[in-house]
Amino acid sequence: MHPSPEASGPVDSETLFKRHAAFVASFLYRLGARESEIDDLVQDVFLSAHRKGGYAPGPASPTTFLARLALEARLAKRRNESRWRRNQREDVALATVGTRPQDPSGAFAEKLATMKLQRALEAIEPGRRAVFVLFELVGESCESIAAGLGLRVGTVHSRLHAARKAFRAHVARTQDKDDPLPVLGSKEEIR
Repeated sequence: MHPSPEASGPVDSETLFKRHAAFVASFLYRLGARESEIDDLVQDVFLSAHRKGGYAPGPASPTTFLARLALEARLAKRRNESRWRRNQREDVALATVGTRPQDPSGAFAEKLATMKLQRALEAIEPGRRAVFVLFELVGESCESIAAGLGLRVGTVHSRLHAARKAFRAHVARTQDKDDPLPVLGSKEEIR
């Protein structure tokens, strides 16, 4: 990870929003938030950041600081729901992986891969999933994740190990069903 411009001083919530709103939306999606919830949850995250006075430099990066707030907002929302339905749309999935491919077969393959990745992530318990997403998909360090989520570094390592195990198990189960597209490459690449 390269040092961010925020590392030199405090960052207000408006600047955090401008720089990291897309990350927060993507992170919430990876945590399993429905498309219809994401805008409200992003707003909740940045309101919480505003109430906390923005980001203050320390061991947590701005993304892990916001990831903790996003995880708290998502879990609070989930606790308040009686049923959790899975109804994600292609547009949200594509927003998390980049731009739409030009050819239809590429778009279809990308959509399938994104859906498989999301299913594999959903097989991981939310606390472990947050650590997995931050480390494996965002590229944060274990120390930054620990600081951002208020955990000990050993707990981050433990959750990451358990999340990887659950991820691999899900991939192995789905590939055994003659699944034509792997989630993130071959089983050896995931290990």
